[in-house]
Amino acid sequence: MGSSTFQRLKPAGYTTASILLSLGCWLNGFDTGSIGAVTVMPQFVEVMGPQPPTIIGLTISIILFGGAFSSPFAGQLANKYGHPRIIAAGAAAFAVGSILQASALSLGQFIAGRLVAGLAEGIYLGLLNVYVCEIAPSKSRGTLASLLQLATAVGLPCGYFTCYGTVRMSGSLAWRAPFIMSTVVAAILTGSCFYVPLSPRWLMANGRRDEAAKSIARLGIQAAEAEKDILSFRDEDVQKQMGFLRSIGLIFSKPYRARTVLALFILGMVQLCGIRDGVLFYAPLLFAQAGLSRSSASFLASGLSAILIVLISIPAMFLADRIGRRASVLTGGVLLTTTMLIVGTLYAAEVVTPEGAARWVVIVSIFLFALSYSATWAMVGKIYASEIQPGSTRGVSNSVAQGLNFLTNAFVALITPILLDHSAYGAYFLFAGLSLFTTIVLGLYMPETKGQPLETIQEVFSKPLQVHGARFIQRDGMRHREHIGVELSVLG
Repeated sequence: MGSSTFQRLKPAGYTTASILLSLGCWLNGFDTGSIGAVTVMPQFVEVMGPQPPTIIGLTISIILFGGAFSSPFAGQLANKYGHPRIIAAGAAAFAVGSILQASALSLGQFIAGRLVAGLAEGIYLGLLNVYVCEIAPSKSRGTLASLLQLATAVGLPCGYFTCYGTVRMSGSLAWRAPFIMSTVVAAILTGSCFYVPLSPRWLMANGRRDEAAKSIARLGIQAAEAEKDILSFRDEDVQKQMGFLRSIGLIFSKPYRARTVLALFILGMVQLCGIRDGVLFYAPLLFAQAGLSRSSASFLASGLSAILIVLISIPAMFLADRIGRRASVLTGGVLLTTTMLIVGTLYAAEVVTPEGAARWVVIVSIFLFALSYSATWAMVGKIYASEIQPGSTRGVSNSVAQGLNFLTNAFVALITPILLDHSAYGAYFLFAGLSLFTTIVLGLYMPETKGQPLETIQEVFSKPLQVHGARFIQRDGMRHREHIGVELSVLG
């Protein structure tokens, strides 16, 4: 094979960088897929002792509270030191948290390890999306950013089936092994961050044009696109070093407020619809409530659903730059709302029984909910929150929104079992209502960003945000009137 052919087959630098950094999202998915199984292992209970449900819930969810606390600080640190360096620090901290969990001899140490891991995730998770969005070409930004969500989806079954295998081991290695694996992967991610170049957009925002040109070459970004977009100087992309409170104030100042609120809304509401810690984590409870046996419910919820989410995420990733952000959000919103309404209605009508056909409608609807979310909102939310901000506020705004994402995750994790215990249908109607509300708001106020350079996207937000929804409705109304006019003329 000639050298020219090899060059054509060699992955572009931005693709390699995106794949390497997706390990951070894999860690997040792996922990989500394994922690529930770990806490119920007999070997874990033997070391830690039996614990009440409240303590188990705290043990599992404290990682989310840690992420919610640290995430708002990540953007400011990245503005100062560059995304790969802060991601490396977060990955190293995650390794420390995993070591604390893997070596724990008491529940206190184990919880401390999970808190450290959560603080680490808060530092690096939001920055992964920002970095990939900044280095990706406009035409493939959605696909590469969706790769991060695919890595999270892959981590889910990896975590579940790792525990499924290690539970057969004798001794505490059965539950320590998943955290040893996390330590190794976190160490690889830390090292990878010193291989990937600094974002050329970050370098330009800090006045380092020559280094930006070298980074562009390493990443394999086409010269024409780089010259037109990345290397063009924009005042609003200049990053000013300032204190934490001033940086928070900046993202809520008049020029950026609408974009910040939109990012907060997206990353907050896509979790309040109940997906990760409502439907995914409590899926065994939901299936058991529908009438399945405990063993069948556990397998369907944790094993089969995780595999199906991976399978649906693969085509969704490759279609991200073809379908568009708006179409994906609206389609997903309709599916999420519909499936939750169906389940809520069946429970409200009291027709779900262990022997009846309605239980299978419930189970299929829950699967459709999880798959619809994974193929739409999960892919679009973090991409959109990263790409709608200018360089000067992108890191800080996205990190604050990621912190809200962690917080809403934890909130849903806490209230879901309470809601399910109080009302069999109340939780489903609540999630349906939140999904519908989110769909309507985004349908009105969400401009399309597919295929546009990050610099061009900012021009869309130069006018008040509410204009976009009005124009969208007006444009559709004009098309509808034109269509009716054509039909009338034909009939006449």
